Amino acid sequence: MTGRPLENLLSEERKFAPSAAFAAQANAGPEIHDEAADWQAWWGAQARSRVSWYQEPTTGLDDSNPPFFKWFADGTLNLSYNCLDRHLDTLGDKVAYHWIGEPGDKRDLTFRELHDAVGRFANGLKSLGVERGERVAIYMGMIPELPIAMLACARIGAVHTVVFGGFSSDSLSDRINDTSAKMLITQDGAWRRGTVTPLKANSDVALESCPSIEHMVVVRRAENNVDWSDGRDIWYHDLVADQSADCEPEEMNAEDLLYILYTSGTTGRPKGIVHTQGGYLTGATTTHHYVFDIKPDDIYWCAADIGWVTGHTYIVYGPLANGTTGVMYEGAPNFPDLDRLWQIVADYKVTKFYTAPTAIRTFMKWGDEYPARHDLSSLQLLGTVGEPINPEAWIWYNEHIGGGRCPIVDTWWQTETGGIMITPLPGAVETKPGSATFPFPGIHATVLDDGGKEVPFGGGGFLAITHPWPSMLRTVYGDDKRYIDTYWSRFDGKYFPGDGVKRDEEGYFWLLGRVDDIMLVAGHNISTTEVESALVSYPGVAEAAVVGRTDPLTGQAIAAFVTLRGSAEGDEELIETLRDHVSDSIGPIAKPKSIVFTDDLPKTRSGKIMRRLLRDISEHRQLGDVTTLANADIVDEIAEKAAAAEED
Repeated sequence: MTGRPLENLLSEERKFAPSAAFAAQANAGPEIHDEAADWQAWWGAQARSRVSWYQEPTTGLDDSNPPFFKWFADGTLNLSYNCLDRHLDTLGDKVAYHWIGEPGDKRDLTFRELHDAVGRFANGLKSLGVERGERVAIYMGMIPELPIAMLACARIGAVHTVVFGGFSSDSLSDRINDTSAKMLITQDGAWRRGTVTPLKANSDVALESCPSIEHMVVVRRAENNVDWSDGRDIWYHDLVADQSADCEPEEMNAEDLLYILYTSGTTGRPKGIVHTQGGYLTGATTTHHYVFDIKPDDIYWCAADIGWVTGHTYIVYGPLANGTTGVMYEGAPNFPDLDRLWQIVADYKVTKFYTAPTAIRTFMKWGDEYPARHDLSSLQLLGTVGEPINPEAWIWYNEHIGGGRCPIVDTWWQTETGGIMITPLPGAVETKPGSATFPFPGIHATVLDDGGKEVPFGGGGFLAITHPWPSMLRTVYGDDKRYIDTYWSRFDGKYFPGDGVKRDEEGYFWLLGRVDDIMLVAGHNISTTEVESALVSYPGVAEAAVVGRTDPLTGQAIAAFVTLRGSAEGDEELIETLRDHVSDSIGPIAKPKSIVFTDDLPKTRSGKIMRRLLRDISEHRQLGDVTTLANADIVDEIAEKAAAAEED
């Protein structure tokens, strides 16, 4: 983005107030931001009330060596104890996870059963020589043994690094080698859309170049044939068979490493984000409690994958530490049919549901009839995460999933932040479709121009976080310089997440995606998010992705890729209608120069659209890495359609 301001093109006037009944019972009232005005004291109070400590901290923020901030540094705790042991007397028989396998098998694990499984596996890890501070890689699908493995590592003080099960063997070996992991935990295969992803085979290939690995523990799940390396490979069920369920939790310092999680970029050397213990758990439990308005009888479903930070914070550590019953689903949302998620919501009477905007737009494309097949009246609150949500997708989510009665929390945060940073507080904030509204209590965010000056309300620019927060990353693993250069060098003393943002006249924040996705058209900085939102607001459009491509007249021109709802097909007349619709909605400067209709968009398994590949297509460049895509076949199809459109 150049020194020019980010254009504020799209306005949204609709507002949705929480019902009086919801507001009356909400965990967060309108006064909570005032209560958090003394933000360090407020975070300290959250740490003392939500976390069980062996040694309660007497200090809060240590900012003596910025940007290497510490929180609660003289406190000691164990996260496995916080998630399990402390609940046993009162919640031992409460279900921790309702788990549903893609083929239809099911398991319910109580907190006591989960505690015992974690203890046995923790003892198994110790029997294989895993010690405090050593790194353990985990490469698994969405089965209960994944959180069991994470909690077992936390119990003995080992550092886990979870590698998303959709990643390639090269991605796995990169992450193992960056951490010098001693052990890999995987499974024979993982179910996805009725087929088996061969995780053990992928792991075998990865370990050909991973000299630090001593053992690979394999969970039997899909019963697919696997190769075996005697002495290195160990079946999970054999390892835990004779282990005691009693494993004393290791007493950890608040600033000891908990996990390393690699950002999902597919170019360059992996960037391992370091999270520690006490501050991370404080942020996870506090945000989970307030943002999702968690109550003791909730059935809570974060429909992410634990391989991403959303799953770490809002499937494992936050919900379990808060004693919440969660839902875990192994497979794809469209197997065996397009209503699979809504069937699960109805079967388990889910009350709080959290998913990605890309998934919501996909549900729109599939059709209203699929959620309409099921009774979704148990739902009380909906959430979104992963990227900005288009206002019309927000409205569809509100009407067809929430029945017009559920507050929607549109959350902004990152792997690096550890927890939610900007979000509505349900019951306390009027929402606007597409806006993440305001910073969470104790979080300080602002909008800066290219020179680092604050942009007044009504303008757009760079998002910056001006004060430290407990769940923040501590560094990039093994590379403090990269940590400083990436996050702290752009604006002196402020954390720069790399996102563009605008703030309306009422102070509401509107996230506009990565600054890398900002287009410079005829001297105007235009957000891809705003153009995409305008396209999706046209009836019949389910999803859109927009990129800038080189243009001899305007510097960059806007190239749009559009999917339609149901079985609708696009033609030249619709292209012109959509171009005019964008012009009418946000101005002629934002009119796409080209529009290509496609059945789908290139997305990672986490649901993020890979605009980088669309830029490659638009610029006629060799396509980059597609191994992390959920739908790699669509890329060639889009390229052919784009080439044909240019010939026309």
